[in-house]
Amino acid sequence: MRPQIVLFGDSITEQSFRPGGWGAALADTYSRKADVLVRGYGGYNTRWALFLLHHLFPLDCTKSPAVVTIFFGANDAAILGRTSERQHVPTDEYKENLRNIVLHLKECSPSVLVVLITPPPIDEEGRNEYARSLYGEDARKLPERTNEVTALYAKECVELAKEMGIRSIDLWSKMQETEGWQKKFLRLVFFLPKKNGIRKCWKYYDVLFPFEIVDGLEFQTGTPADKGIVKLILFANDGLHLTPEGNAVVHQEVVRVLSGAWFSATEMPYDFPHHSQIDGKSPEKAFQERCL
Repeated sequence: MRPQIVLFGDSITEQSFRPGGWGAALADTYSRKADVLVRGYGGYNTRWALFLLHHLFPLDCTKSPAVVTIFFGANDAAILGRTSERQHVPTDEYKENLRNIVLHLKECSPSVLVVLITPPPIDEEGRNEYARSLYGEDARKLPERTNEVTALYAKECVELAKEMGIRSIDLWSKMQETEGWQKKFLRLVFFLPKKNGIRKCWKYYDVLFPFEIVDGLEFQTGTPADKGIVKLILFANDGLHLTPEGNAVVHQEVVRVLSGAWFSATEMPYDFPHHSQIDGKSPEKAFQERCL
């Protein structure tokens, strides 16, 4: 049976199999070599994630995953006294929650390869713009997440990995190495006007729509494509979730870390023979050599 890679995290993990997502890219990298399973829960923090452990990773499981990525912190870093305070988890508790998740996984399988991923950076201007797009005049002036506060959670995540001797990806720092990371890596959204206000419509940029869907909507267009389809240039940034380019950074970093351990896709065999190894007249030979 193929080994399993489980992606455990919040919405950035839950959405990772959408077009351009890092989970989908990882599944492609390990195609026919490992099964990539998504266990992402939008809006969750590490406190709530603890309730899932015995359901997702039961101690009596006959087949434990070979690799687990743990990608939480964006919601834990919500600031008290602001709109998302319900999700807030103090930094010390966040660190201990991560520790308990790792310890549980190690109890399931001492050989499991665990990779901690820090929350990504926060574009505060984008968060404010997003709130204004949703709530207009009622939007709060202070952002419910800041890059400065999120940095504290990223630091705790990296420090815990060092303490426990496991691998980590400092996504918060990695993304900020690129100039203009706010617009390049953090997802854009747009809003469709309705008679009774504004309704949120989550889409990646580069999504194509027929003309009739956007009739009456003011937007910038690129070059019209065939059959009355136009390319939308979206205009709002939610300041938190990832663009395809941002997802590519996560994918590249995960592959780098796994390859540096004992889980390099290029060195792993296919689960069954490649078609070029199968003799048309005696196909059973290839399967006898590889499968018995």
